[in-house]
Amino acid sequence: DVPENAPEACPGTSSDQAGKSSACAGCPNQQLCATAPKGPDPAIAQIAERLKSVKHKVLVLSGKGGVGKSTFSTQLAFALANSNKQVGLLDVDICGPSVPRMTGMEGETVHQSNLGWSPVYPQDNLGVLSIGFLLDNPDEAVVWKGPKKNGMIKQFLKDVYWGDELDVMIVDCPPGTSDEHLSLTTYLQTSDVDGAIIVSTPQEVALVDVKKEISFCRKTKLPIIGVVENMSGFACPKCHVESPIFPPTTKGAEQLAVDMGVPFLGRVPLDPA
Repeated sequence: DVPENAPEACPGTSSDQAGKSSACAGCPNQQLCATAPKGPDPAIAQIAERLKSVKHKVLVLSGKGGVGKSTFSTQLAFALANSNKQVGLLDVDICGPSVPRMTGMEGETVHQSNLGWSPVYPQDNLGVLSIGFLLDNPDEAVVWKGPKKNGMIKQFLKDVYWGDELDVMIVDCPPGTSDEHLSLTTYLQTSDVDGAIIVSTPQEVALVDVKKEISFCRKTKLPIIGVVENMSGFACPKCHVESPIFPPTTKGAEQLAVDMGVPFLGRVPLDPA
């Protein structure tokens, strides 16, 4: 459990001294290790028990913000639901929840029963949960430090009743490789996660951060399902010709996937049709 870029005397990410010992000074992982769950958290087993009826668990990640990760997660959830699958969409972007708006469920609230929190349902076979449903004012900033974010993510995973069975749970994550991501990989370590779909846009400024996201997945032993190139172009609704919006100066996400040795899943254009 020692990251590749850690100092020689690293105590390990699961140690009580992770992020706190003198050896951690100057380590790029210090803040993550200091705020992440330590040791055999009993919640890990409780989460695995809660999610054992979920057949497939998929994390949607992005190294860069603004690449359309939440849009992709939402559209994927609706597409699966429209294919007669039982789907759950969990939004763990604590500081920037956008799934309530994208699912048309703004203003809805989460209810609690003896079985746990009940998701909001835009369709009978699609349940959605987001911190956006728990805020009194949707315009209010969520100013939380790592431990409080970790606690909310743990509650989302442990205390939500998704029904008797889900075919797929899609977890929409915030951009980057921060507290939320480390918490998720820790809490889900015994829950048989299928892997991560990494979303990018074609331009180099996004691809640079996708490389870091792939590195994060490998360090945390999170399987990579593949990379999706979002906003690959603009599909004109009149002439049906696709034009590039973000020029892929280094051949885009497909070439990056080849270079990094991960599957390329395809391109999603901007299509107003």
